[in-house]
Amino acid sequence: MTHAWRIVVGADDAGLQLKDLIADTLRTDGRVVDVSDLGVHDSEDHRTYPDVGLAAAEAVARGDADRAVLVCGTGIGMAIAANKVPGVRATVAHDSYSVQRSVLSNDCQVLALGARVVGPELARLLVSEWLDLQFDTASASASKVAIISRFEAGEGGEHVHS
Repeated sequence: MTHAWRIVVGADDAGLQLKDLIADTLRTDGRVVDVSDLGVHDSEDHRTYPDVGLAAAEAVARGDADRAVLVCGTGIGMAIAANKVPGVRATVAHDSYSVQRSVLSNDCQVLALGARVVGPELARLLVSEWLDLQFDTASASASKVAIISRFEAGEGGEHVHS
């Protein structure tokens, strides 16, 4: 099944170059119908990763975008920030298997990459692979993702307290 993705991208100054490369690549990808770039747009823009990551995750949560690609030095800060937005699941992934499992097992809509960790060609490959993946709501993982969603919504859940 082919999806026409609406993608939002964002970075702090450490991830600017890689974000720009990914955004340019996404704009020429036939699977992508829209790329929104939340910045930063130049090396003089010193907005922090939480500012950009939260804005991108909010766009996904609102339904303005289907997914987001976020870049900072390691990807970790962006993923942490994005995960604070209710309804959003973000991951840091620097290998194909982790990218695959983030979507197929965890229904992650946000991929965070570290510009100081992964090179540009690998980043482009990972994003390309990521675009081919869709969560199967009938999979064995769906019930696990539902537990997280219920907890996040304040409904408690079927989790074990230690």
